[in-house]
Amino acid sequence: MPSIIHRPKVEIAPELLALTQTMTMAESQVIVHCIISAPWYSELGIRIWPSTFLYDIESPHKSELVHYENITPYPEWKYVPAGSSSFFTLFFSGLPKDCHTFDLIEEIPEAYGFQIIGIERNETDVYYVRF
Repeated sequence: MPSIIHRPKVEIAPELLALTQTMTMAESQVIVHCIISAPWYSELGIRIWPSTFLYDIESPHKSELVHYENITPYPEWKYVPAGSSSFFTLFFSGLPKDCHTFDLIEEIPEAYGFQIIGIERNETDVYYVRF
């Protein structure tokens, strides 16, 4: 079940964390660090569609996916070996200043799109989620 990770147990190089926070403030970007785990019995294919957005639940605004790291774009697949996890990062255009809660939704014409509902906005606009 998808979830928001409030206190992630990951180590990010301090210089990379500072760079992403600087990018977020300077360019009004929203950064979402993601983790997805394959079941112990089967590999898992993942990819990101350009039709992945952040939706402000209080307005019609949607932030577009502008960049991604460590995941392949549709139509190619990246395979996560059975019993292991993959980490990837999504970069979105900024949300409205008065946005308090938003949803991450990958709009695709097939099942199993990435989806996290009800992400509470924080002052850094850097988030950690598990799919």
